[in-house]
Amino acid sequence: MRCGGCLANHSQANVLATPTRCSHSGFASSFNKSDFPRRMSMSERHGREPDETVLSDEAAAELTRIATEVIDIGEAPPLAPSSPLTKAEVRGILISLLLAMFLSALDQTIVATALPTIGRQFNDVSNLSWVITAYLLASTAVAPVFGTLSDIYGRRATIVTAMSLFIAGSLLCAVAPNMMVLIVARGLQGLGGGGILPIVQTVISDVVSPRERGQYQAYFSGVWVAAGIGGPILGGVFAEHLHWSMIFWINLPLGIGALALLLPKMAKIPVFHRRRKVDWSGGVLLMASALAVMLVLTWGGNRFAWASPTIVALTGAALLLALSFIWHALRTPEPFLPLQLMAGSVVPWAMAAGGFAMGAMIALTVHMPLYYEVVYHLSASESGLALIPIAAVSVGGAAIAGRAMTHMIHYKRVAILGTGFAALMACALAAVAPMPLWLLLVLLSLFSLGLGTAFPVSTVSVQNAVARAQVGTATGAMNFFRALLASFTVAAFTAILLTALGGNVPLAGEHRQTGAQVAAIPAADLIAAFRYVFAAAAAMLAAAAICVVTMEERPLAGPKLPAELAE
Repeated sequence: MRCGGCLANHSQANVLATPTRCSHSGFASSFNKSDFPRRMSMSERHGREPDETVLSDEAAAELTRIATEVIDIGEAPPLAPSSPLTKAEVRGILISLLLAMFLSALDQTIVATALPTIGRQFNDVSNLSWVITAYLLASTAVAPVFGTLSDIYGRRATIVTAMSLFIAGSLLCAVAPNMMVLIVARGLQGLGGGGILPIVQTVISDVVSPRERGQYQAYFSGVWVAAGIGGPILGGVFAEHLHWSMIFWINLPLGIGALALLLPKMAKIPVFHRRRKVDWSGGVLLMASALAVMLVLTWGGNRFAWASPTIVALTGAALLLALSFIWHALRTPEPFLPLQLMAGSVVPWAMAAGGFAMGAMIALTVHMPLYYEVVYHLSASESGLALIPIAAVSVGGAAIAGRAMTHMIHYKRVAILGTGFAALMACALAAVAPMPLWLLLVLLSLFSLGLGTAFPVSTVSVQNAVARAQVGTATGAMNFFRALLASFTVAAFTAILLTALGGNVPLAGEHRQTGAQVAAIPAADLIAAFRYVFAAAAAMLAAAAICVVTMEERPLAGPKLPAELAE
């Protein structure tokens, strides 16, 4: 090994075996004064003259001025890069990751249709909403935590932890003897489920280059659509024909199967994590502030009035905890979530674009069933089927954008055009209403197609803009802020409808248990109120397009395109 200070060739084995210092640099060397005579005598025994190199004073002084750098071997990359994975290996890893993600997504929807059955068995209807809320709160709060931990302890350890928590929570849910145990078990299940998504997206970033990564985002979107559509159907079948606990028992073989498929392949995944001290104080402050914010958005205007003492106190607590987290992060050498990571010309704009798109899609999905039932007199099951254009068609938009990123240098253009087109479709929904049901579904499909282009572009842009050792942290933060913005949007759309209708009406899914109140809402009033909702969705997609335009378009790492090779 060549020493930077004296330019002598030292044996690497001796460097590691005898850590004495070289006089010219901070590197370890095996040469010292006691060794020198012995080495000279060995040379003389072989009949060779000893080498004598005498440097002038000027040369010696020049060598001492050469800058040297001491490298911490613990943080050094492998001596040889890992060999690239074959397409078959990537496909095997992808299948196991998609199965894990499907479990996490499924448990956000499969419980909904079984809630009445669960409430009857436990004779507790007042706390039923917590079965959903506990999972939502826990999964949202831990997303950035698991993302950061995967950058510290590695993907294998964190995915095993997340899946184990999810499986343990599912088991406790299945055998829960009362409602309180079920709610606590759902929270435990949410801790695992919330960690699965950011780790899955991070693992894909480890095995696929950013240029090729966009096309895989369509698979993830497809999993969420399948879970969103199949979850309520499967939950209803289990609750009606078998037992409601089957919606949790089914997670055990699927979860164990996903781990059995994934773990043997984890050894082939490149390692980019870096061990460091964990900022547990920052993590706790981040989770606590997230829980307070989510409770405000979940309870405000629903369980409690927005001006009630409970909501005001929760809002103050959320603000205080968020400020405490920021204060702590700015004064900690290695904070749990580096605030500098959220700055720059790429990450904040990409996160905002994906958050606006996600918020508009989730908020419309929550409120459109009311529109279908009042305006078009659809049943609850028919309204559920009418939601498919919003959720399913977005997968097509994500697939188009992902493939475009593989073949285009200026990959932002497809997201700019897509989100701008979605904003125009939302404007059309606001302007043309009322309209035939088929036309409404067509416009919603076109809206969703354009909206879907934002997801792969924003996700890949975030991961492409940060250091390898921070991809997990950035991915977890991205999912966290998307979930928060979606919750904000649902609450905002609910406030818009309540203001436009001028009273308390069943919203956000409550109308399914109060058909009489739904029938009492005049269709013309609801059409007029939804004009403002569609206009708000148009504004959000326009904001998403502006964010993509503002975001710096950095070259994507990966195989060169023909146009790039020509340059």
